[in-house]
Amino acid sequence: MESLLTFVNIALAIILVIVILLQRSEGGALGLGVSQDNFTSARSVGTFLTKFTSIVAALFIICSIAIVAISRDEFRETQSVLEKEEEENPNLPQIPQSK
Repeated sequence: MESLLTFVNIALAIILVIVILLQRSEGGALGLGVSQDNFTSARSVGTFLTKFTSIVAALFIICSIAIVAISRDEFRETQSVLEKEEEENPNLPQIPQSK
């Protein structure tokens, strides 16, 4: 499940980068989202790309949080390194207790 979410997260990141680069910005940027030959107006394309960017960004954040939640559950079951060593080798010298 974690590998599937990781793949989806990477795909969403790539889509998010592409959609952001397609948008026209105030500074010019790539501005590939609008051409003069389109039948749609520049404003409608801009609002579509803005909404689509918001949706993809929200899905990316949700997917990232899900990956963290799944991986935290796996790490909760583990113990510290010292506790694992004590279980595997009970004959190790013990640390003296302070008085």
